[in-house]
Amino acid sequence: MARRHPILKGLGIISVLVLVLFVTVFFYAYLTGGEGKTLSLLSGDGVGVLHIEGAIEDSYPIVTELKRFKESPWIKAIVIRIDSPGGAVAPTQEIFEEDQKIKNGKPVICSMGSMATSGGYYIASACDQILANPGTLTGSIGVIMQLGNIEELMKKVGVRSYSVKSGANKDIGSPFQPLTPEGRAILQSLVDNVHNQFVGAVAEGRSMEEAVVRKLADGRVYSGAQAKELGLIDELGSLQDAINLAAKRAGLEEDPAVYTSREEQGSWWERLFMFVIDGGTAGVRRGGPRYEWSPLWLR
Repeated sequence: MARRHPILKGLGIISVLVLVLFVTVFFYAYLTGGEGKTLSLLSGDGVGVLHIEGAIEDSYPIVTELKRFKESPWIKAIVIRIDSPGGAVAPTQEIFEEDQKIKNGKPVICSMGSMATSGGYYIASACDQILANPGTLTGSIGVIMQLGNIEELMKKVGVRSYSVKSGANKDIGSPFQPLTPEGRAILQSLVDNVHNQFVGAVAEGRSMEEAVVRKLADGRVYSGAQAKELGLIDELGSLQDAINLAAKRAGLEEDPAVYTSREEQGSWWERLFMFVIDGGTAGVRRGGPRYEWSPLWLR
Protein backbone atom coordinates (compact mmCIF):
# COMPACT_ATOMS: atom_id res chain seq x y z
CA MET A 1 0.00 0.00 0.00
CA ALA A 2 2.86 2.34 0.79
CA ARG A 3 4.07 2.16 -2.80
CA ARG A 4 0.68 3.24 -4.14
CA HIS A 5 0.54 6.45 -2.20
CA PRO A 6 2.95 8.41 -4.44
CA ILE A 7 1.01 7.26 -7.52
CA LEU A 8 -2.32 8.25 -6.02
CA LYS A 9 -0.84 11.52 -4.86
CA GLY A 10 0.49 12.20 -8.35
CA LEU A 11 -2.88 11.40 -9.92
CA GLY A 12 -4.57 13.71 -7.44
CA ILE A 13 -2.21 16.57 -8.30
CA ILE A 14 -2.77 16.03 -12.02
CA SER A 15 -6.56 15.98 -11.50
CA VAL A 16 -6.42 19.23 -9.57
CA LEU A 17 -4.26 20.87 -12.25
CA VAL A 18 -6.63 19.73 -14.99
CA LEU A 19 -9.61 21.04 -13.04
CA VAL A 20 -7.89 24.39 -12.43
CA LEU A 21 -7.00 24.65 -16.13
CA PHE A 22 -10.56 23.75 -17.11
CA VAL A 23 -12.07 26.36 -14.78
CA THR A 24 -9.53 29.00 -15.87
CA VAL A 25 -10.30 28.49 -19.55
CA PHE A 26 -14.04 28.72 -18.95
CA PHE A 27 -13.76 31.81 -16.78
CA TYR A 28 -11.55 33.46 -19.39
CA ALA A 29 -14.06 32.57 -22.12
CA TYR A 30 -16.92 33.93 -20.01
CA LEU A 31 -15.13 37.20 -19.21
CA THR A 32 -14.07 37.82 -22.82
CA GLY A 33 -17.16 36.58 -24.62
CA GLY A 34 -19.92 35.85 -22.12
CA GLU A 35 -22.03 32.73 -21.86
CA GLY A 36 -22.12 32.24 -25.62
CA LYS A 37 -18.35 31.94 -25.96
CA THR A 38 -18.24 29.60 -22.96
CA LEU A 39 -20.82 27.31 -24.54
CA SER A 40 -19.09 27.50 -27.92
CA LEU A 41 -16.07 25.74 -26.41
CA LEU A 42 -18.28 22.70 -25.93
CA SER A 43 -20.71 22.98 -28.84
CA GLY A 44 -18.70 24.64 -31.62
CA ASP A 45 -20.08 26.77 -34.44
CA GLY A 46 -23.83 27.18 -34.61
CA VAL A 47 -26.90 29.35 -35.15
CA GLY A 48 -27.96 32.22 -32.92
CA VAL A 49 -31.69 32.48 -32.17
CA LEU A 50 -33.10 35.81 -30.98
CA HIS A 51 -36.67 35.94 -29.66
CA ILE A 52 -38.73 39.10 -30.13
CA GLU A 53 -41.90 38.78 -28.07
CA GLY A 54 -44.71 41.16 -27.17
CA ALA A 55 -45.16 44.80 -28.11
CA ILE A 56 -42.05 46.52 -29.48
CA GLU A 57 -41.36 49.59 -27.37
CA ASP A 58 -37.56 49.72 -27.11
CA SER A 59 -35.01 48.67 -29.72
CA TYR A 60 -31.91 48.75 -27.52
CA PRO A 61 -32.03 45.23 -26.03
CA ILE A 62 -32.79 43.65 -29.40
CA VAL A 63 -30.22 45.65 -31.37
CA THR A 64 -27.61 44.91 -28.69
CA GLU A 65 -28.21 41.17 -29.00
CA LEU A 66 -28.14 41.33 -32.79
CA LYS A 67 -24.78 43.11 -32.68
CA ARG A 68 -23.45 40.51 -30.24
CA PHE A 69 -24.52 37.73 -32.61
CA LYS A 70 -22.92 39.59 -35.50
CA GLU A 71 -19.60 39.96 -33.67
CA SER A 72 -19.50 36.36 -32.34
CA PRO A 73 -17.36 34.28 -34.73
CA TRP A 74 -18.89 31.00 -33.55
CA ILE A 75 -22.36 32.16 -34.61
CA LYS A 76 -22.49 31.58 -38.35
CA ALA A 77 -26.14 32.47 -38.98
CA ILE A 78 -29.02 34.14 -37.14
CA VAL A 79 -32.69 33.24 -36.73
CA ILE A 80 -35.04 35.93 -35.48
CA ARG A 81 -38.11 34.36 -33.91
CA ILE A 82 -40.95 36.89 -33.89
CA ASP A 83 -44.11 36.60 -31.82
CA SER A 84 -45.26 40.21 -31.72
CA PRO A 85 -48.20 42.40 -32.77
CA GLY A 86 -45.78 45.23 -33.56
CA GLY A 87 -45.34 48.44 -31.62
CA ALA A 88 -43.72 51.87 -31.71
CA VAL A 89 -42.46 53.14 -35.07
CA ALA A 90 -38.89 54.28 -34.36
CA PRO A 91 -37.75 51.16 -32.43
CA THR A 92 -39.19 48.97 -35.19
CA GLN A 93 -37.25 50.90 -37.82
CA GLU A 94 -34.02 50.68 -35.82
CA ILE A 95 -34.30 46.90 -35.58
CA PHE A 96 -35.07 46.71 -39.31
CA GLU A 97 -31.93 48.72 -40.11
CA GLU A 98 -29.78 46.48 -37.92
CA ASP A 99 -31.17 43.41 -39.69
CA GLN A 100 -30.21 44.96 -43.02
CA LYS A 101 -26.62 45.54 -41.85
CA ILE A 102 -26.15 42.05 -40.43
CA LYS A 103 -27.42 40.08 -43.40
CA ASN A 104 -24.59 41.48 -45.52
CA GLY A 105 -22.22 39.32 -43.47
CA LYS A 106 -24.32 36.47 -42.07
CA PRO A 107 -27.55 34.77 -43.15
CA VAL A 108 -30.56 36.11 -41.24
CA ILE A 109 -33.72 34.00 -41.27
CA CYS A 110 -37.06 34.95 -39.74
CA SER A 111 -39.28 32.43 -38.01
CA MET A 112 -42.80 33.63 -37.23
CA GLY A 113 -44.61 32.30 -34.19
CA SER A 114 -48.32 32.71 -33.55
CA MET A 115 -48.23 36.37 -34.60
CA ALA A 116 -45.87 38.64 -36.51
CA THR A 117 -48.09 41.52 -37.54
CA SER A 118 -47.49 45.16 -38.44
CA GLY A 119 -44.16 46.13 -36.82
CA GLY A 120 -43.42 42.43 -36.34
CA TYR A 121 -43.74 41.95 -40.10
CA TYR A 122 -41.77 45.16 -40.73
CA ILE A 123 -38.78 43.58 -38.93
CA ALA A 124 -39.28 40.22 -40.65
CA SER A 125 -39.18 41.82 -44.11
CA ALA A 126 -35.53 42.75 -43.60
CA CYS A 127 -34.45 39.10 -43.27
CA ASP A 128 -33.03 36.97 -46.08
CA GLN A 129 -35.95 34.53 -45.85
CA ILE A 130 -39.17 34.30 -43.84
CA LEU A 131 -40.78 31.12 -42.55
CA ALA A 132 -44.21 30.99 -40.90
CA ASN A 133 -46.71 28.40 -39.80
CA PRO A 134 -49.85 28.06 -41.94
CA GLY A 135 -51.93 29.58 -39.14
CA THR A 136 -49.53 32.36 -38.18
CA LEU A 137 -51.17 35.80 -38.17
CA THR A 138 -49.06 38.25 -40.16
CA GLY A 139 -49.31 41.22 -42.47
CA SER A 140 -51.31 44.15 -41.06
CA ILE A 141 -49.07 46.50 -43.03
CA GLY A 142 -50.26 49.85 -41.82
CA VAL A 143 -50.13 52.57 -39.19
CA ILE A 144 -52.56 53.46 -36.43
CA MET A 145 -52.89 56.41 -34.08
CA GLN A 146 -55.65 56.13 -31.51
CA LEU A 147 -56.86 59.16 -29.56
CA GLY A 148 -59.45 59.45 -26.82
CA ASN A 149 -61.67 62.35 -25.86
CA ILE A 150 -63.03 62.83 -22.34
CA GLU A 151 -64.38 66.34 -22.80
CA GLU A 152 -67.99 65.39 -22.00
CA LEU A 153 -66.92 63.39 -18.95
CA MET A 154 -64.94 66.36 -17.65
CA LYS A 155 -68.01 68.56 -18.02
CA LYS A 156 -70.13 66.13 -15.98
CA VAL A 157 -67.68 66.13 -13.09
CA GLY A 158 -67.22 69.90 -13.27
CA VAL A 159 -63.58 69.99 -14.32
CA ARG A 160 -62.19 72.38 -16.94
CA SER A 161 -58.88 72.18 -18.79
CA TYR A 162 -56.83 75.11 -20.06
CA SER A 163 -53.93 75.05 -22.53
CA VAL A 164 -51.24 77.70 -22.70
CA LYS A 165 -49.45 76.94 -25.95
CA SER A 166 -46.90 78.41 -28.34
CA GLY A 167 -48.82 77.52 -31.49
CA ALA A 168 -52.31 76.66 -32.65
CA ASN A 169 -51.46 72.99 -33.20
CA LYS A 170 -49.34 72.34 -30.11
CA ASP A 171 -52.13 70.44 -28.34
CA ILE A 172 -53.45 68.38 -31.27
CA GLY A 173 -54.92 65.16 -29.93
CA SER A 174 -55.57 66.49 -26.45
CA PRO A 175 -58.26 64.39 -24.72
CA PHE A 176 -59.73 67.57 -23.26
CA GLN A 177 -60.92 69.13 -26.52
CA PRO A 178 -62.44 67.94 -29.81
CA LEU A 179 -60.20 67.20 -32.76
CA THR A 180 -60.59 69.98 -35.31
CA PRO A 181 -60.71 69.30 -39.08
CA GLU A 182 -57.32 70.99 -39.39
CA GLY A 183 -55.89 68.85 -36.60
CA ARG A 184 -57.29 65.67 -38.14
CA ALA A 185 -55.74 66.58 -41.51
CA ILE A 186 -52.34 67.16 -39.88
CA LEU A 187 -52.44 63.82 -38.07
CA GLN A 188 -53.67 62.01 -41.18
CA SER A 189 -50.74 63.45 -43.12
CA LEU A 190 -48.39 62.18 -40.41
CA VAL A 191 -49.91 58.69 -40.48
CA ASP A 192 -49.78 58.59 -44.28
CA ASN A 193 -46.11 59.59 -44.26
CA VAL A 194 -45.18 56.89 -41.76
CA HIS A 195 -47.27 54.37 -43.71
CA ASN A 196 -45.34 55.19 -46.88
CA GLN A 197 -42.12 54.48 -44.97
CA PHE A 198 -43.54 51.06 -44.02
CA VAL A 199 -44.51 50.23 -47.60
CA GLY A 200 -41.11 51.33 -48.88
CA ALA A 201 -39.27 49.23 -46.28
CA VAL A 202 -41.25 46.10 -47.14
CA ALA A 203 -40.71 46.65 -50.86
CA GLU A 204 -36.97 47.02 -50.25
CA GLY A 205 -36.64 44.11 -47.85
CA ARG A 206 -38.75 41.70 -49.91
CA SER A 207 -37.52 42.91 -53.32
CA MET A 208 -41.12 43.58 -54.37
CA GLU A 209 -42.61 46.33 -56.48
CA GLU A 210 -43.86 49.12 -54.23
CA ALA A 211 -47.18 49.19 -56.09
CA VAL A 212 -47.69 45.49 -55.30
CA VAL A 213 -46.94 46.02 -51.62
CA ARG A 214 -49.27 49.02 -51.47
CA LYS A 215 -52.19 46.89 -52.70
CA LEU A 216 -51.57 44.50 -49.79
CA ALA A 217 -50.98 47.28 -47.26
CA ASP A 218 -54.52 48.22 -46.26
CA GLY A 219 -54.00 47.00 -42.70
CA ARG A 220 -55.58 43.59 -43.12
CA VAL A 221 -54.18 40.48 -41.44
CA TYR A 222 -53.17 37.38 -43.41
CA SER A 223 -52.62 33.79 -42.35
CA GLY A 224 -49.22 32.27 -42.99
CA ALA A 225 -50.67 30.26 -45.88
CA GLN A 226 -52.20 33.38 -47.45
CA ALA A 227 -48.99 35.34 -46.94
CA LYS A 228 -47.02 32.67 -48.83
CA GLU A 229 -49.39 32.89 -51.80
CA LEU A 230 -49.01 36.69 -51.82
CA GLY A 231 -45.21 36.61 -51.61
CA LEU A 232 -45.04 38.15 -48.13
CA ILE A 233 -43.20 35.09 -46.78
CA ASP A 234 -41.03 32.45 -48.46
CA GLU A 235 -41.86 29.10 -46.89
CA LEU A 236 -44.14 27.38 -44.39
CA GLY A 237 -42.18 25.87 -41.56
CA SER A 238 -41.38 25.71 -37.87
CA LEU A 239 -38.64 27.31 -35.79
CA GLN A 240 -36.52 24.18 -36.24
CA ASP A 241 -37.01 24.39 -39.99
CA ALA A 242 -35.76 27.99 -39.86
CA ILE A 243 -32.70 26.92 -37.81
CA ASN A 244 -31.88 24.17 -40.30
CA LEU A 245 -32.30 26.58 -43.21
CA ALA A 246 -29.99 29.11 -41.54
CA ALA A 247 -27.43 26.36 -40.91
CA LYS A 248 -27.60 25.25 -44.54
CA ARG A 249 -27.07 28.79 -45.82
CA ALA A 250 -24.07 29.14 -43.49
CA GLY A 251 -22.55 25.82 -44.56
CA LEU A 252 -23.24 24.04 -41.25
CA GLU A 253 -24.63 20.56 -40.75
CA GLU A 254 -28.32 19.99 -40.04
CA ASP A 255 -29.37 20.29 -36.37
CA PRO A 256 -26.49 22.65 -35.49
CA ALA A 257 -25.59 24.03 -32.08
CA VAL A 258 -28.14 26.69 -31.11
CA TYR A 259 -27.33 29.77 -29.05
CA THR A 260 -30.55 31.32 -27.79
CA SER A 261 -31.00 34.90 -26.69
CA ARG A 262 -34.07 36.85 -25.64
CA GLU A 263 -34.68 40.56 -25.24
CA GLU A 264 -34.21 40.42 -21.48
CA GLN A 265 -30.57 39.67 -20.77
CA GLY A 266 -28.25 39.78 -17.78
CA SER A 267 -28.19 38.07 -14.41
CA TRP A 268 -31.17 38.18 -12.06
CA TRP A 269 -29.54 40.82 -9.86
CA GLU A 270 -28.82 43.06 -12.90
CA ARG A 271 -32.46 42.84 -14.01
CA LEU A 272 -33.65 43.55 -10.45
CA PHE A 273 -31.32 46.58 -10.20
CA MET A 274 -32.47 48.00 -13.53
CA PHE A 275 -36.11 47.42 -12.57
CA VAL A 276 -35.59 49.49 -9.40
CA ILE A 277 -33.72 52.23 -11.31
CA ASP A 278 -36.38 52.43 -14.04
CA GLY A 279 -39.18 52.39 -11.51
CA GLY A 280 -40.71 49.38 -13.25
CA THR A 281 -41.83 51.48 -16.22
CA ALA A 282 -40.00 49.67 -19.02
CA GLY A 283 -43.18 48.13 -20.38
CA VAL A 284 -45.33 51.27 -20.37
CA ARG A 285 -46.80 52.07 -23.80
CA ARG A 286 -46.01 55.43 -25.30
CA GLY A 287 -48.22 57.59 -27.52
CA GLY A 288 -47.91 58.43 -31.19
CA PRO A 289 -48.25 56.47 -34.45
CA ARG A 290 -47.72 52.74 -34.11
CA TYR A 291 -47.01 49.79 -36.38
CA GLU A 292 -49.31 47.53 -34.38
CA TRP A 293 -52.26 45.17 -34.66
CA SER A 294 -53.81 44.23 -31.33
CA PRO A 295 -57.61 43.89 -31.28
CA LEU A 296 -59.15 43.71 -27.83
CA TRP A 297 -60.33 40.15 -28.27
CA LEU A 298 -56.73 38.97 -28.50
CA ARG A 299 -55.73 40.42 -25.15
